[in-house]
Amino acid sequence: MSGRVLSRIPKSWVLLACIGLLALNLRGPFVAVAPLVDLMQAELHFSPVMLGLLTSIPVLCFSLAAPLASLAARKFGAEFAVTLTILGVLAGVLVRSAGGPVLVVAGTVVLGVAITVGNIAVPLIIRRDFAPRRQGTAMGIYTAALNIGSFLTSVIMAPLAAATGWRVALASVAVLAVAAVVVWVLAVGPRTAFLAEAEDGGDAPLARVGGSGWITFGLTAGFGGQAFSYYGVTAWLPSYLHDELGMSAAEAGAASSIFQILAIVGGLGVPFAAKYMSTTAVAVTLGALWLPVPVGLLLAPQLWWLWSTSGGIAQGGGITLIFIAIIKLARDQASAGRMSATVQGLGYCLGAVAPPLVGFVHDSAESWTPALLVILVSVLTFFVSTTLSVRKVPKGR
Repeated sequence: MSGRVLSRIPKSWVLLACIGLLALNLRGPFVAVAPLVDLMQAELHFSPVMLGLLTSIPVLCFSLAAPLASLAARKFGAEFAVTLTILGVLAGVLVRSAGGPVLVVAGTVVLGVAITVGNIAVPLIIRRDFAPRRQGTAMGIYTAALNIGSFLTSVIMAPLAAATGWRVALASVAVLAVAAVVVWVLAVGPRTAFLAEAEDGGDAPLARVGGSGWITFGLTAGFGGQAFSYYGVTAWLPSYLHDELGMSAAEAGAASSIFQILAIVGGLGVPFAAKYMSTTAVAVTLGALWLPVPVGLLLAPQLWWLWSTSGGIAQGGGITLIFIAIIKLARDQASAGRMSATVQGLGYCLGAVAPPLVGFVHDSAESWTPALLVILVSVLTFFVSTTLSVRKVPKGR
């Protein structure tokens, strides 16, 4: 797949670099809004509900546009789908930062749809172009890069906006998209990058484990539990730390970043662990790391740093394990695309409702206890469903 410019570098390394750079663009652009909501509100006069939608619209797109993204990857080919992703991210970022409320919302929708295409296309490329023993590592690098992009964007947005304004700060994310499209075109060549060509549906070597409807259902439930827990904790952990421990907004935001950055450990650690442990054991371990988040915050909130560390590793590892299961259990590329669209489409739907539902439960009860119990149920759903669904995934050796 490497072009003339990169022809001296091994193909797998070029592809890994492209996947990592692409992944930096698949979460950071919509996470960038959160640190800038006050500045945007002052100029755009959005209601609190509309400000919340700016971060939830992409997640809703992950759910609603997943079937369309799967179709695009099959009909146009995975390489062209990746090109569409990068160009869509670039367009969405620039439109979102260019005008008034209508353009902000329109750019956010474009961004969400483009990222959804990438969510489907990248696992298909990993399944097709990497040997089975390397697929887990490639998937770990992909999910780790997703979290690196989120973390870096969260860290730099506020100081950059203070120096340049929120529009320039939001637009600056386009630099990563430009870099990604340049490297991608150099790697696969202009003809492949911009030529729509349907996937042939052929199977990857040794990927012959059948994915039944029950396995798809189980992975969907597991992904839904993972997504609900992740977005619920991400949205409300700073508020919890402020209410329960008296942290300032800045302190709570910095403290909750531990939950985000430790996902890198989980994303890279799961493929390594899967070489020496059964996937069932890996799933049980991740469930055991997830459970202390709601339980620990209920019983010992002063140890928030320990629960955030444990949960951060678990959430990064959880999504990695489910993606690995999809690409290894699907019979062929077509079924992998359909399974991925089902799992992500329904799973992200649950993730999208987590912030408002957890907030509603907290406000109604005027206590964090019922809200944390809701998150506990979602963690248990991830634990049980994922553990039962990944039993037939072979070790990564």
